[in-house]
Amino acid sequence: MQKAVSLFGGVALSLALASGVSAASFQENMAKCLVKNANTKDAATVMLQCTANGGKLDGCTVLSDSAPGKGFDKAALCVAQAMPMGDKSGDVKIPMRFPGGA
Repeated sequence: MQKAVSLFGGVALSLALASGVSAASFQENMAKCLVKNANTKDAATVMLQCTANGGKLDGCTVLSDSAPGKGFDKAALCVAQAMPMGDKSGDVKIPMRFPGGA
């Protein structure tokens, strides 16, 4: 679970600091999304296409998933709902890496 929480560490921290959202809160949301939707022992990468608007992501779709059928697409979409975007707007691609672990 620790690896699940740390998988987005740098991105989460920089986004959280930019938007004023607590990094711990965002990491908790990420961990919940991963545990709920996928096996934390498996690894995967997912690419999302979203629209940034009002500090949040909307209308996300999965462009690619290196482990189809294992729930990482759902975990990535769940994480995107909580991902702070600061003042960014427009179409964005969001790469997510789930490293897996013991």
